[in-house]
Amino acid sequence: MSRPLYRGFSGGGRSSSGSLSSSGLGPFDPVDEKGKVQDNGFGHELSSIAGIRKMRKDFAIFLFKLGIAVIMIIALASSLSWAISISTSSKVTTYHGYRRLQEQLIADLLDFGEPSLGISKSKEVEFCAPQSENYVPCYYNISESADLIDTEVNFQQERACSRDSAVNCLILPPRNYRIPLRWPSGKDFIWKENVKITGQEFSSGSLTKRMMVEEEQISFRSDSLMVDGVEDYSHQIAEMIGLRNESNFNEAGVRTVLDIGCGFGSFGAHLFSRQVLTMCIADYEGSGSQVQLTLERGMPAMISSFTKTQLPYPYLSFDMIHCARCEVQWDKNDGIFLVEVDRLLRPGGYFVWTSPLNTHRLLREKENQKKWLAIKDFTESICWELLSQQEDTVVWKKTSNKKCYSSKKKSPQICGRNHDIEAPYYQPLNPCIAGTRSQRWVPIESRTPWPLQSRPNCTELNVHGVRLEDFMEDSSNWNLVVRNYWTLLSPLIFSDHPKRPGDEDPQPPFNMLRNVLDMNSRFGGFNAALLDAGKSVWVMNVVPTSSPNYLPLIFDRGFIGLQHDWCEAFPSYPRTYDMVHAEGLLSLEKHRKGKCSILDIFLEVDRILRPEGWIIVRDTASLIELGRLVGTKLKWDARVVELDTSTDEKLLVCQKPFFKKQQP
Repeated sequence: MSRPLYRGFSGGGRSSSGSLSSSGLGPFDPVDEKGKVQDNGFGHELSSIAGIRKMRKDFAIFLFKLGIAVIMIIALASSLSWAISISTSSKVTTYHGYRRLQEQLIADLLDFGEPSLGISKSKEVEFCAPQSENYVPCYYNISESADLIDTEVNFQQERACSRDSAVNCLILPPRNYRIPLRWPSGKDFIWKENVKITGQEFSSGSLTKRMMVEEEQISFRSDSLMVDGVEDYSHQIAEMIGLRNESNFNEAGVRTVLDIGCGFGSFGAHLFSRQVLTMCIADYEGSGSQVQLTLERGMPAMISSFTKTQLPYPYLSFDMIHCARCEVQWDKNDGIFLVEVDRLLRPGGYFVWTSPLNTHRLLREKENQKKWLAIKDFTESICWELLSQQEDTVVWKKTSNKKCYSSKKKSPQICGRNHDIEAPYYQPLNPCIAGTRSQRWVPIESRTPWPLQSRPNCTELNVHGVRLEDFMEDSSNWNLVVRNYWTLLSPLIFSDHPKRPGDEDPQPPFNMLRNVLDMNSRFGGFNAALLDAGKSVWVMNVVPTSSPNYLPLIFDRGFIGLQHDWCEAFPSYPRTYDMVHAEGLLSLEKHRKGKCSILDIFLEVDRILRPEGWIIVRDTASLIELGRLVGTKLKWDARVVELDTSTDEKLLVCQKPFFKKQQP
């Protein structure tokens, strides 16, 4: 449970002005105790002489006592050395019960396995080879030297994780990488060298139609993905569903949108100012990645695609699903991709499809006409209402009537209870209709509008098995914690705009935090507290597969997120988040003995964290000390913050340094 912070640092390495100092944060070199006690074997007794027998017995007892004394002396010396190394690193924080802390630390090392145990003795983690600067584990990574790729075999679309694909080194940024522009300027301009785009892609015109290159920057202000621009396009969609304009989306129950093949996030960027939160998904791409550029602009995105598995979201999660030239073959595989869209849409939700296939000119061709009729017939069989068709855009509305499915002769079957599951983690696609038995089956027009939906009432919480008093306590604690976080980190994050506690946030340009990832979101309280505090951030809420699944509650609150196994790579490109936050995650993963180590988890955090990005970890004191050891091996500037609580918890605050790639 979140509790107030005490603003005290240990770990050193930062001057009074808040700037990082590498001289104060040398690597820890604790005495390494394996604690192995060898069995003492005794020789055969001399039965003939009782005195010798007694002498040998007394001598054995003496050796045993001496051995115990030596072990105790070594343990005490090691503990004292540990305490001195901590106390000299900072005069602010005092540690009590350091002997117990060390014993627990050794136990935690053993629980997390040999990789974590070895990190205390090994050197700092090495840097990866230069060609790994855009490496994404679990996906087929196209090398820069690849001249021809067989587009018919989409290896990169299939997610396949293994221990061999894990990153065991630190990925360096591109040679000319620059810290992204602050929000909101970063929404319209990004540094060209920060993303992987080839000259061929520019010359082909596939990208220049959607953005303009201005010296070292890429500008999205002249975005023309749609014929009349994204503003006119979103206005057109609003009119097609019966609204005056896109500003009325919230009134119609539209808060969360899934954008398939999102271009570079311009649709979501435009809707963000209308209080609509858009999640962009696209295939893994070796260069010119839609996901990478969207995240670089400060908008939500992740690698995912319509292939053989369900997306890692619960059913009935999105109010609108949008596909503009997303290249998904909706007529293939007996319409199973449309069934997946139906699974994700809330009752009364909208499916918006924009494609050249829908124009009258292309529909004159028999093959295109056959595809269109197949899609149209299938949407009728799953009870979608065709609301409107204008030019190349079609809008369907999902039914709010559960009985409609059984009234259709050709409708897919309703999923059985064993297949109608919440938030699958890359489970195989199901050709059946999901979610009809759920208490979350509520039409979007009947749901509490945003922003009130972020504070669910007792009835809404009961659906998720959450008591109102527990939820209110969690929310209150997170609001206090976020205020303390910001006060604690303001001199550091707002380095160009220092402020005193209690002052208002600096005026534009705002702080460097925009993309925030919460590794163990629970109810989404951290996300809600950031919004209540008026911070200009969005949060990717992650529910670990090893924790209770509250992801449906997170979506019902109007937030976004996914289920994820932190022993696998996160579906994102390197350098895509400004802050990574984790409360209780290490304790959660500790119980999965042998699955992965803290080193594995922190290496993945380092991969997705931007240079000069922040890591905040809250957990038990022993795990935090272990985390600090691992963090220093990753070259992070790490410090421990004492918490003003009665529990055995501490806070680890780290910043990832900006290491520039050396010139050849």
